Amino acid sequence: MKLYGRDKGIFAIESWPNYEDIHKKMIEVATFLDLPRFPDITEDCYLHPNILCMKYLMEVNLPDEMHSFTCQVVKMAGIGEVDFLTFDPIAKMAKTVKYDVQAIAVIVIVLKLLFLLDDSLEWSLSTIAEKYNEENKEDKPWFDFRKWYQVMKKSFDDKKQKWEEARAKYVWKSEKPLYHSSIDRSVVYKRREMVVNLQKQFSTLVDSTPTVEKKSPSSFQFNWTEEDTDKTCFHGHSLQGILKKKGQSLTTKNSLYWLSTQKFCKSYCKHVTTYEESNFSLSYQFILNLFSFLLRIKTSFLHEEVSLIEKRLFKTKYSKTKKKSSRSRKVRK
Repeated sequence: MKLYGRDKGIFAIESWPNYEDIHKKMIEVATFLDLPRFPDITEDCYLHPNILCMKYLMEVNLPDEMHSFTCQVVKMAGIGEVDFLTFDPIAKMAKTVKYDVQAIAVIVIVLKLLFLLDDSLEWSLSTIAEKYNEENKEDKPWFDFRKWYQVMKKSFDDKKQKWEEARAKYVWKSEKPLYHSSIDRSVVYKRREMVVNLQKQFSTLVDSTPTVEKKSPSSFQFNWTEEDTDKTCFHGHSLQGILKKKGQSLTTKNSLYWLSTQKFCKSYCKHVTTYEESNFSLSYQFILNLFSFLLRIKTSFLHEEVSLIEKRLFKTKYSKTKKKSSRSRKVRK
């Protein structure tokens, strides 16, 4: 496809796309074209939350045993059903699911169920796991949240720094230069050739290291293998340190849970819930920042999805808060 003239202004974009904008435009296009119901998203489909949760648990180096808990949360919240997940643009009440964001929100909820993430319980459980691992080096290691945090914090900071540097150095120029008319073609190509030659000369003067070849694209940004001695792999670690037997089944030692949003905005408000970092624990902030970086979304966007799933899970808690607020209003009157 040849682009020149007015097309140059349309395709000469110098900004990064936003997740929310892309999702919104996708829905608008599907609705405008009157597309039929999309193929059913079953448990075997890649977009199903159970499969996506497995993918992101591997991505952020969390234990494999956590997948059973994410599956339970998906089932209890009712977000794994075909009708809930499948997009139908021509339906009267068309539901749109942010599949990756939803799966990550489920993992965040499971982490809160297991460790509470209140800057206290997760560290005390880590001390117990660390002591057990020292005394039982031959057994399957217990998952240590503190050690996982240290490993992930270092990898996350390095990855984020490289990503920011790559963005800063990114040249907003296409491989083939755009020109207004066929008359300017030769001049534009000659200028581009000069610029490329100068860039090569400056790069050799500034940095003598050879250029690294482009890696093949991958859906994983972090790589964790047991053979890598520099990074600890937590995939095979056990959750026994945070579980206890109750009859014939296992339950979490932690019996507490705090809601990410106590009260939702009214229906006419543009946003569902607000997120201010100062109101939440440092552990919760780190988890949101880590996952938000993976999807290149705002932390408030992920926090909102966590709150919406919690609303489906803990309906009784939200109903109690509504009753309390209604009673207080009656007293005031």
